[in-house]
Amino acid sequence: MKVLHVCSELYPLLKTGGLADVMGALPFAQKEIGIDARILLPAYPAIAAGIPNTSVVAEWDNFAGHIVLRYGEYHGVGVYLIDAPHLYGREGNPYHDGYYNDYGDNYKRFALLGWVGAELSTGLDYWWRADVVHAHDWHAGLTAAYLFNKGRPAKSVFTIHNLAYQGQFDYRHLVEIGLPHSMFHVNGLELFGQISYLKAGLYYSDAVTAVSPTYAKEITTPEFAYGLQGLLSTLDQEGRLVGILNGVDEKIWHPMNDQYIQHHYKLKYMGGKAKNKADLQAYFHLPVQSEALLFVMVTRLTEQKGVDLLLESADEIVKQGGQLAILGSGAPHLEAGIRQLAETYPQNIAVKIGYDEALSHLMVAGGDVILVPSRFEPCGLTQLYGLKYGTLPLVRATGGLADTVVNSTAENIQARTATGFVFSHATAEELRNALQAAFALWKKQRLWTTVRVTAMEQDFSWQISATHYQHLYQRILSHS
Repeated sequence: MKVLHVCSELYPLLKTGGLADVMGALPFAQKEIGIDARILLPAYPAIAAGIPNTSVVAEWDNFAGHIVLRYGEYHGVGVYLIDAPHLYGREGNPYHDGYYNDYGDNYKRFALLGWVGAELSTGLDYWWRADVVHAHDWHAGLTAAYLFNKGRPAKSVFTIHNLAYQGQFDYRHLVEIGLPHSMFHVNGLELFGQISYLKAGLYYSDAVTAVSPTYAKEITTPEFAYGLQGLLSTLDQEGRLVGILNGVDEKIWHPMNDQYIQHHYKLKYMGGKAKNKADLQAYFHLPVQSEALLFVMVTRLTEQKGVDLLLESADEIVKQGGQLAILGSGAPHLEAGIRQLAETYPQNIAVKIGYDEALSHLMVAGGDVILVPSRFEPCGLTQLYGLKYGTLPLVRATGGLADTVVNSTAENIQARTATGFVFSHATAEELRNALQAAFALWKKQRLWTTVRVTAMEQDFSWQISATHYQHLYQRILSHS
């Protein structure tokens, strides 16, 4: 089975969010179970530098100018790179400039990505032709539309990593990107009078996946659907919308072989965790106290991530003698709010604004509780890392968080199913109650250890996810 993943990021070469982590793991896990998976990416400078030994597969001129398609391998998986410096030769973020302004030609940059994805199912590479084209997020959304326009030469799957980002562009670009006006209507590309690259992926694909079962259900409701609940409900009723949970890449995220931490540990040998905690406290200039309950948060600082809820309830951590370390960047008013907390309570709260891969690993390894109080969360990966490292997740019951963390009620602890702390509604009061529950359990160290063992025993490996995708591909291929 030949599967082409069409996407715009690949960990560790280029990452702006969880999409990169998925692409840096799923195709590789699929290869291990016998799928011939390849990846198609724009040749951004960081990507091209990381995959240097490529050969030319094809060269042509189309709506996007002069294009060269290159092929190379990355850790044993085949990668196609769209070499078009006039479109992709920009350092830094792949979507916007240093002032956070979206590039004016994004409609063309990502139309080309979808166009090449479709062409790789019809012989653009003479030696390899995709059976299934698997597109990810809005950047690759037009892939299925181009396949439809070519008579569906291959099956298509579209994965929603975050429905909030939709890739909407002026309809006047339609002719320029080589799609007919007949596709611009409500049963097609049109959304609120514009072309929606995300909607194209939803409407024209043979199957649509969301990155957790609960998120797949949530996005059929008005609260989470961003105006697409009609289409998503139809897909759900037709059995074309499914939730497949993301996994954890244990080569990167495992406390026994994590290259970023000094003190390794595993379930039966937990001494390294306490040493990582001391290192983390020292890094953030917090008192090095093993008995202090240490909360960590690694996140984009946005309302979506519930950062505003934490600002209102963080005094609970201070009041109970706990500690809080935060790593992230985002909305200026939330950055300022976090900084203000750290200045007010320097013995309890510390922050680093920005992103630091090595520090994020130390925080997951050294923390006692990892905070993910999101308003919505398609899957979430940090709570999965927390489980793997015995850093109990404290989460809101939404999306993948609801699917992966079991609340530490007395019944669940006794049944040995509890793995963390869960609250239901996105309010500061409910978050405060969950923080209090964490402190209450921390005072009973024997029970804390029981929950931690259960958390570390959970299996969210990519092999499980890869097998679910394999079954989905087989299902749509059998409907030829």
